[in-house]
Amino acid sequence: MTVQRQFFTSDEAAPVVVENPLGKGRVLLVCEHASHTLPASFGTLGLSDDVLESHIAWDPGALAVARLLSASLDATVIYQNYSRLIYDCNRPPESPSAMPATSEIYDIPGNANLSEAERFARTAALYIPFHDRISDLVAARDSVVLVTMHSFTPVYHGKRRDVEIGLLHDVDARLVDAMLDHVESENFQVERNQPYGPEDGVTHTLRLHALPNGLLNVMIEVRNDLIQNEEGQRAAADFLSELLIKAIATHSP
Repeated sequence: MTVQRQFFTSDEAAPVVVENPLGKGRVLLVCEHASHTLPASFGTLGLSDDVLESHIAWDPGALAVARLLSASLDATVIYQNYSRLIYDCNRPPESPSAMPATSEIYDIPGNANLSEAERFARTAALYIPFHDRISDLVAARDSVVLVTMHSFTPVYHGKRRDVEIGLLHDVDARLVDAMLDHVESENFQVERNQPYGPEDGVTHTLRLHALPNGLLNVMIEVRNDLIQNEEGQRAAADFLSELLIKAIATHSP
């Protein structure tokens, strides 16, 4: 509680949000980078408004797609209410990118030279409550399918990315294999472990909750220029919902 008071004023939102908690579907949707909001006590981290609204601070469109998937799959959604620039909940505390001093081409002054105490306080306020809540949700239900929802920028370090939807996995490829087997539509260019893969350290949530429990799992990345508006978000969600339903059906509970 003391750490929470250091981070959040009485009128600030809680860091962890669960929607449709009584959903009957097997899928548990996780959105680690849902918001670009910063706790008031951190100001702007020394960044301009346009940078704080860019992809380095959050995954634009990811939560909107997750909510549409929740509606079609009757799935519970859990998301982090604050920017990954304060703490990236898809990274373990020991990772430098959990509280990055640099993201892509941007230096982040408010994250420079953090002390161990400062890093611990952020971990305790944001990372631990988030992952504890995921653990609780997994433990409370049977045969969970863990799906983490992300978006990525179409241009990274000046290089154009052609992939439109990435289906990422770590050592357990069962669900991704089944999803790729059922890709029939030519509406999206879908690739395995693109534009990132486990070697980039992006599968932390899967490693923490899915692999030890033997859960079917996938990390979904959608290029964010495709989900800037409701029409694009709906198209992506409809495509992914059908793909997930078909793929999950090939694996009995």
